[in-house]
Amino acid sequence: MSASMGVAMLVHTALGRAEQVARHWAAANVPVVIHVDRNVPKKTYDNFAAALADVPNVLFSKRYRCEWGTWGIVAASQAASELLLASFPDVRHVYLASGSCLPLRPVHELIDYLADRPRTDFIESATTADVPWTVGGLDEERFTMRFPFSWKQHRYLFDKTVSIQRKLNLKRRIPPGVVPHMGSQWWCLTRQTLSAILQDPERGNYDAYFRHVWIPDESYFQTLSRLYSTNIESRSLTLSKFDFQGKPHIFYDDHLQLLRRSDCFVARKIWPYADRLYEAFLTDAAGAMKKTEPNPGKIDRIFAKAVERRTRGRSGLYMQSRFPNEDWENGVTAAEYSMFQGFSELFENFEPWLHNATGARVHGHLFAPDRVHFADGQGTLNGALSDNAVQRDYNAKAFLTNLIWNTRGERQCFQFGPLDNQDINWRVAKDPNAQISVITGAWSVPLFRSNMDFGAIRRVAAALQKIESEHMDVLRSPYTKARVRIWNMAEFIEAPMEPLQGILDEIGQARIRRLSEAPKMVDLHGFGQFLQNLKNQGMHPYLMGDFPVERGPVSNTEAPRKPYLVK
Repeated sequence: MSASMGVAMLVHTALGRAEQVARHWAAANVPVVIHVDRNVPKKTYDNFAAALADVPNVLFSKRYRCEWGTWGIVAASQAASELLLASFPDVRHVYLASGSCLPLRPVHELIDYLADRPRTDFIESATTADVPWTVGGLDEERFTMRFPFSWKQHRYLFDKTVSIQRKLNLKRRIPPGVVPHMGSQWWCLTRQTLSAILQDPERGNYDAYFRHVWIPDESYFQTLSRLYSTNIESRSLTLSKFDFQGKPHIFYDDHLQLLRRSDCFVARKIWPYADRLYEAFLTDAAGAMKKTEPNPGKIDRIFAKAVERRTRGRSGLYMQSRFPNEDWENGVTAAEYSMFQGFSELFENFEPWLHNATGARVHGHLFAPDRVHFADGQGTLNGALSDNAVQRDYNAKAFLTNLIWNTRGERQCFQFGPLDNQDINWRVAKDPNAQISVITGAWSVPLFRSNMDFGAIRRVAAALQKIESEHMDVLRSPYTKARVRIWNMAEFIEAPMEPLQGILDEIGQARIRRLSEAPKMVDLHGFGQFLQNLKNQGMHPYLMGDFPVERGPVSNTEAPRKPYLVK
């Protein structure tokens, strides 16, 4: 019984698996012509040919050196196809496969499928404007430039010649009547179309042109089939998936059910050591998949999700491929959090008050120079985060993102100030999950209440003001994506209830009633004079706002009695 299809098989490596698959094709009376890459040593090739010598419908074609992106793969496909057509006149369809391809369904089902479509060519064929998957920066240019150097072995020379041709506007002439098309190199063409391509009087011109096209195996047959085919199905019958870099996915044993779900006839690339796959699919019809229309789209969603997970990862979780690259993260952090600057300096009981009001976990200064001030004085936090400042400062930004990731599900709040490690400023500012509330100049309150010499106070105040000013420039930058609220100290203490209520509303952890009282403010008697003294010493404390010299703002004082008249 003669088969209506034949297989042209391109073999590079894993010759033992290629032999196994060739025997599987041949057992179904499908003739196979094998091309073995000329890079394979002659002794290895001779042993491979001898191993298949007992199979009468397996032949070997002339060998060419095959290198990715070069003409050799097209020449190999031509040689195998010509020998197949000449040696087996009953073949109606030629199926191009590789040594790493694996039939997923009984071969007779593919034969019947093609017999029902005797005039149909299955080849992915689209113009460069219609394909989104070209990777490498060359679309139309791959057809109008020359590529004398290998992209893999001589990358510098390859890039240099492309650059020179672009600069000099050098372009090759596309042969008349040819519209370049691209697609998968794994096709199944009818004898009529394939022989018309191989026997065309203009083939010499076409070959000379495509010999200098980049990756011609994805465009030679895809373009010329458009000249001769009467019915093209622009799809491949071979299941092949590629990642975001254009590299093929490799199928392993644990992809067994995934491949079954595809209902495809053939899949590539199969890992040569995937024993379970070869045992499952190189079997008789009883153990094979059900007869149905190939539907690779059934697993496209899984691959799309895998590509997204590989390229974007999980929000706020850093991985090796993105860790060294700024702005490659999928979300800076994993959850929303709040950073407060100046509040714990201005209020005596701010941290417990905020915890009671919101239920959030409220830390002290996480980036203080002495240690990490976790909530409730803890020495370690979720994920074994230590309060050791040296460990934290090894990578302060990673410390923050780890803290938010490890505690997701619970709102985190922490204090910050100009004395703290400033390495995280841009990381927080560019984080949409961050809520930042700042009372500028509040760092001066501990200095005001300290027992330091005034000369030392002035030096420290000047340094801290410079640091906070630079931080405010960051927070006011157009690149800032965090939700930022900034008050100077004078305007905040004028009416603290409204900004505090706004902060709590934005945190929105639980049912927060209208505030009836604010946290206890520190005693600021004499603060205005303190600022004047700094000015007198030659420093200009501008971040605090305007405070009267005669008396500082009074906190938590009783409301003055209304005046009354005694008659």
